[in-house]
Amino acid sequence: MLARDIMTRQVVTVSPNMTVPEVAKVLLENRISGVPVVSEDNEVIGIVTEGDLITKEISLKTPPVLSLLGGFIYLENPNRFEEELRKVTAVQVEDLMTREVISVQEDTPVSEIATLMVKKKINRVPVLRHKKLVGIITRADIVRSLLER
Repeated sequence: MLARDIMTRQVVTVSPNMTVPEVAKVLLENRISGVPVVSEDNEVIGIVTEGDLITKEISLKTPPVLSLLGGFIYLENPNRFEEELRKVTAVQVEDLMTREVISVQEDTPVSEIATLMVKKKINRVPVLRHKKLVGIITRADIVRSLLER
């Protein structure tokens, strides 16, 4: 079985200029936990999940630093803090979305998709034809395909 055989073709999407409350409403109204962010020409440019929305509510902790000889040494990756700060202060989807989207092509075998989801600890993958969104696969789609076999 391939991605095209089990994907959901009617994909709920959002645009990068939507506000954070608007995307939260889209998730709740459609009873979904994540949504692809697409450009005007239907290319996937990000993804927003409930996890991203929850991140807006976390208490930020600055990364611990060590002062040594007039310089600073970060004891944790400062990029993590910058990413959390971007999400906590987000007003629009483009500020909140995860930009590095893991996606598959429509001819990707379901076994590869399942492996990818488990290894990357993700719940959904957009399905692309070239760079355009044509579907989405969730863990539930894979479980459903197991029952149909």
